[in-house]
Amino acid sequence: MQLVNMFFDDIEDAKKRRVPVIIPIGTIEYHAHHASCGTDTMVISGCLEALEKEKEIVVCPPIWYGVASYAAGGPETGTIHVDEDTYTQYLYCILKSMIYGGMKNIYCVVHHQTENEGLMPMTIACHKAAKKVTMEYMEDTFGKGWWGSNAYADYYENFGTGDDPFSYIKVIPLLGKDAQKKCGGFDHAGKWETSLMLGVYPDNVDLSRCVRNTEWFAESAVDASRELGEYMVNCALEWLREAIV
Repeated sequence: MQLVNMFFDDIEDAKKRRVPVIIPIGTIEYHAHHASCGTDTMVISGCLEALEKEKEIVVCPPIWYGVASYAAGGPETGTIHVDEDTYTQYLYCILKSMIYGGMKNIYCVVHHQTENEGLMPMTIACHKAAKKVTMEYMEDTFGKGWWGSNAYADYYENFGTGDDPFSYIKVIPLLGKDAQKKCGGFDHAGKWETSLMLGVYPDNVDLSRCVRNTEWFAESAVDASRELGEYMVNCALEWLREAIV
């Protein structure tokens, strides 16, 4: 289900049944000459489109602009960077509306800078926003000292389950650590990411433009293939089936 297409009653039903609500966390960033600037966002949307056909989920509109950084290229390359603190506050407002509105099974799915599931500025901003919302919600709902109250004596028994308030919002990569290893590699605008893009949105890749690439990170893009991309999509789906419950 696409959130933008849902009616009020549909949303209420999804909240009651704790249907997973997924926010694609995206960026607009330079991906050399051969791949579109929305790659990091689009690979998430493409994989979720496939997941939606087999699993009941609510897919939110992507947050296109994000904490891209200017590591791969400056603003002249088309990269649009949002400061971490500004982004954290923006995402905080979105998540606060959802949590206070009754959504308790939210997933922020990130692809940008998630090598080996490392905590980079984008994912850190998501975690900060998620934890801030959760702490405020629990204090507003149950009062100060909620965690230490006897009502939460079973906290550790429920840790990591749907009844754990710190599991209301989860931040996960599109490809988990094991999924990345299974794919065979992970990169930026190289063989692996270009292949992943070919697996979901092939029209947004033009390998003939690789001759114009000069950066080291894009050199291997000439070895990208749709076959590898489809395999990577399957690896992502295998991981997402397990991670999104």
